[in-house]
Amino acid sequence: MMLQIDQNNPLPNLPPRGTESNPFPPGGNKKGSKKFYEFARFVFICLILTISYNSFAQKKSITFTDVTTKAGIDFKYTFGDYSYKNILESSGSGVTVFDYNNDNLMDLFMMNGTYIEGVSDPEGKVFKNTPDRLYKNNGNGTFTEVSGKAGVDDTHWSMAAGAIDYDNDGDQDLYLLNYGPNVFYRNNGNGTFTDITNSAGLRGPEKLNGFTKWSIGVSFWDYNHDGRLDAMVGNFLAFDPGYFTPATPNIMPHPSEYKGQASMLYEQRSDGKFVDVTQKNNLSFPDSKCMGLTVFDYDDDGDLDIFQANDHQLNFMFRNDNGVYKEVGVEIGVAANSQGKGTGSMHGSIGDVDADGLIDILVVDLDYGALYRNKGNGFFEDITERSGIQGPLAGKGAWAAAFFDFDNDGDLDIVSANGTAEELILQYPLLLENDGKGHFKDVGKEHGTYFSTKRSGRGLAVWDFDNDGDMDIIVSHVNLKATAALLRNDGGNSNHWLGLTLKGKNGPASAIGVKVTVTAGGKKQVLVNQWTTSYLSNNDPRLHIGLGNEKVIDILEIVWSDGNKEVYKNIAADRYITIMQGKGIIETK
Repeated sequence: MMLQIDQNNPLPNLPPRGTESNPFPPGGNKKGSKKFYEFARFVFICLILTISYNSFAQKKSITFTDVTTKAGIDFKYTFGDYSYKNILESSGSGVTVFDYNNDNLMDLFMMNGTYIEGVSDPEGKVFKNTPDRLYKNNGNGTFTEVSGKAGVDDTHWSMAAGAIDYDNDGDQDLYLLNYGPNVFYRNNGNGTFTDITNSAGLRGPEKLNGFTKWSIGVSFWDYNHDGRLDAMVGNFLAFDPGYFTPATPNIMPHPSEYKGQASMLYEQRSDGKFVDVTQKNNLSFPDSKCMGLTVFDYDDDGDLDIFQANDHQLNFMFRNDNGVYKEVGVEIGVAANSQGKGTGSMHGSIGDVDADGLIDILVVDLDYGALYRNKGNGFFEDITERSGIQGPLAGKGAWAAAFFDFDNDGDLDIVSANGTAEELILQYPLLLENDGKGHFKDVGKEHGTYFSTKRSGRGLAVWDFDNDGDMDIIVSHVNLKATAALLRNDGGNSNHWLGLTLKGKNGPASAIGVKVTVTAGGKKQVLVNQWTTSYLSNNDPRLHIGLGNEKVIDILEIVWSDGNKEVYKNIAADRYITIMQGKGIIETK
């Protein structure tokens, strides 16, 4: 007999008594009928409990396993000496994920600090000329350190690096952002890089606002639609190593006690040289203290806007109106936290947290963060408290965070690297699970010992280093242990997924900011092709789409940067694909 379950009725819907499938006659054999119904109820309850248990067990089976040593990631961050007493030392450095050798495996670039005369303690000379590290992905779960061989073992105090194919020759170049002169490496296509900083015009000024230029990141896009890649460099503050606060001489000065440094927009000319066009685009704010830049189309008007997270200042949103930028952060509701304060904002992570098709903004900071819900009319509302993130984040000192679907169930979860700033106090990292409606719950301690261990995290990126279809995590730390953490996602690929690389008419760079809408099994997801959304760090450049139980994407819609739309149907899941504008799916892995 087939039992049909009505969700509005706690009992199975049985056929009328007296029929062939229910032989108990009407009004007859009441004792047998009662036993049958009791048996049916028992079976039904067991079925529900089994389904619930299996669902719970599936969630619990996802574990982030620390495989750092096993994978050969021996990176150890240095801040130039053995003490922790200035804002440069406390700021940490980032991690950048990119495929430098075009073998379809994501490699890892990790930035390092170094000894600096006049900044570091004298005993820190043992850390002089500490290089950055490039780890080549071997494809078997291990990595090989190749920075010297590749020619990217820079020894400046490095903060962040942007990976992009700036010249559209098919390989990823690397722009290194430093405290001091920036460095631009062109990829030679043979596993090595050449320093072309001077010819590219991207070294940056020696000083800003009277002190050494301090760059913290870069966002790339074609801001003027001329087919060439442009770059906006975020600069932090005018750090005076000799300054201290008389009232608290043993604690580093607060960021508000320093002057700022203007972020800078560089336009690429036809000869490949970049020139500063900040002032002519109304983007010059000499006393701003940028900690992160996120470029995306927040108001869905077809052009890319710029969100700038500032340290203990109000955040900026530079709205693009037909090529003219206007700062509207306060006006649209993304400048301050829910108490109206400009806190130590780190960066803006973007994603549709509540499945309404609009891109929201998460801004982690040293207080309790802010989650701004996009209302769809050009304005945002602060939903930090009701989303459930305020409690877990409060007092943690969040630096890098990322939206990612760790369980591939089709909604965006949050991972956050935490640690206090002025003093070296360790904190628990956080993994916050989304219920699909934009409400989050702290579940980290259920998914790996890393989330039960206090560290002092800074840079963080999410990526699929082993190409198994679930998102892994890499974190850089500044605590005295200072080792990195590579966390392998074990079990997240029990749900279905799709990985997507987009290439516009002018290569991958021209696809930055492109909006993708995925419909599978009646559920719709909206994503933005933007991987530069974490503090000092670049995530996996491939869009990762969790699909739950759906094995096929019914409709995949892409709105390219030039406004053209392409629609693809019936795309099989559980693989990586590359789509090129005008040519369709060109690669499948």
